[in-house]
Amino acid sequence: MNSKTLLIVAHTPSPNTKKLAQAAYNGANHPDIDISVILKSPQDTQPEDVLIADALLLGTTENLAYMAGLTKDFFDRCYYPVLEKKQGMPFALYIRAGQDGTGTKRAMQTIITGLRWNQIQDTLILKGEWQDEFIWQVEELAMTLAAGVEAGIY
Repeated sequence: MNSKTLLIVAHTPSPNTKKLAQAAYNGANHPDIDISVILKSPQDTQPEDVLIADALLLGTTENLAYMAGLTKDFFDRCYYPVLEKKQGMPFALYIRAGQDGTGTKRAMQTIITGLRWNQIQDTLILKGEWQDEFIWQVEELAMTLAAGVEAGIY
């Protein structure tokens, strides 16, 4: 049995964002990485899911220069139950942004700072028109986070 768990919380309102969530899952499940990977939607993720995770990868869309409402709902429900128990948790974020993603990134940084999670690399902002390259970028981000968690780097 795998000793560490990566939780992927991905908002997937479109076929392309579903491709991104699947890429994250595939990257974290690389055959050379031995961790458990759980993929959930924001609305299905509960504080208990975060509490059992050793790391979290969050994917959200940019909606009106802010995170998706369901992503905000996830934080509204989970913030206080995990606040004192998951400080320092490794975290990564990707944003599918039709514009520039800066408002979403800023809002997320405020929340993550409050939770005291450890963001392992700068936010991946997938902006503008859809590009198939986004899939590989998310897969690589998830693989990096998973490998670092398995190795005890994060």
